[in-house]
Amino acid sequence: MNARRVQVPSLLGDGAVRRARTPPRRFLFAVPPLTGHVNPAVAVAAELARRGHKVAWTGHRPSLEPLLRPGSRIFSTAGDDFGKRLPAVWDDWLGLRGLAALRFFWEEFVVPLGHSMMPGVEKAIDRFHPDVVVSDQLVLAAPVAARHRRLPWATSATTSAEFTRPLAGMPKVEAWVRDLIGDFQLDHGIDDLLDLRFSDHLVLIFSTGALVGDTSFFPGHFAFVGPALGRPAPAAFPWEWLDGRPAVLVSLGTINGPAGERFFRAAADAVRDLDLQAIFVAPPGAVAEPPPNVLVREYVPQLKLLERLSAVVCHGGHNTVCESLSHGLPLVVAPIRDDQPVIARQVEAAGAGISVRFTRVRPDELRAALTTVLADGPHRAAAGRVRDSFASAGGAAEAADRLEKLA
Repeated sequence: MNARRVQVPSLLGDGAVRRARTPPRRFLFAVPPLTGHVNPAVAVAAELARRGHKVAWTGHRPSLEPLLRPGSRIFSTAGDDFGKRLPAVWDDWLGLRGLAALRFFWEEFVVPLGHSMMPGVEKAIDRFHPDVVVSDQLVLAAPVAARHRRLPWATSATTSAEFTRPLAGMPKVEAWVRDLIGDFQLDHGIDDLLDLRFSDHLVLIFSTGALVGDTSFFPGHFAFVGPALGRPAPAAFPWEWLDGRPAVLVSLGTINGPAGERFFRAAADAVRDLDLQAIFVAPPGAVAEPPPNVLVREYVPQLKLLERLSAVVCHGGHNTVCESLSHGLPLVVAPIRDDQPVIARQVEAAGAGISVRFTRVRPDELRAALTTVLADGPHRAAAGRVRDSFASAGGAAEAADRLEKLA
């Protein structure tokens, strides 16, 4: 045998294989004044900034500033008149349900917001010179402004509900929504109409097929990246209160109205005699005389807290559902409105939770559902499968990869 050794040179060099560095780019995020629609974008923007890219925001400044990192660059776009109307719009909207709520949401919020934001978004683009515009599905102005300037734009889809065609059973209502989107484009000088909720360049969906269902028929530029986690968690929490018993979170999100107080009372009665601890995210006074095993906090560091929990009771908000499932936590879902019934059906279809009625739930019904998902059985196993799917999808890092390629 020839003992001679020949060193074969490596074409990749002597060090570890490194990911090619993308030249710095500029990304403008356009978001509505809705916390749930901003939070996933915050995580993606943070990942882009970590990679050396420039990021800026455009939207309603008073709503944005508390949700962004200090020093974030914001171009205010929602007009003062629209901003002053927001509290009244929310109050009126909370009193509606079903098709009345849908009609009001589009006619009194989405479309007026688009018209109000249009001049500011155009100014933001002209001042920031982004390589890519990232627009939330509810911001009609950003895709139109990007198309005017021939810029690539991506959709940030912070709920997966639209991808199940929730209005398919009501074709006239579905057509009415599309007509509103078409009229908005015509009003701003575009007659080559698109559905502005779905970019023809890139659509980022913060979920996966494990929750949404079959995704094989979607076009290749529809990217199911899973939840984008990592938003700021400024709220303090008395961690010493947790004593080692199973702990559950009870949360109804940021907008739920007076009906939430009835649900919280029912939830307090449901957990009163159970050997567990419950953290209620509720405004002061929403739970009068809570039992000893219930802690009421107006704000919690939710992502950090989920690491210590065994289950979650929530309203079906997409962020809370996906954050919970990212930790493999089974759910009890009490959908209130809008996309929440769709998300609740996805949770049940995935086997990861149980739905209950929000307005009429009884303490015994809620107790039974919570006891069932807390058991180490099928719901927990299904939540684990969704968790694994989310982890494989890549989240904020995968979304950033896709945006870099678009730039």
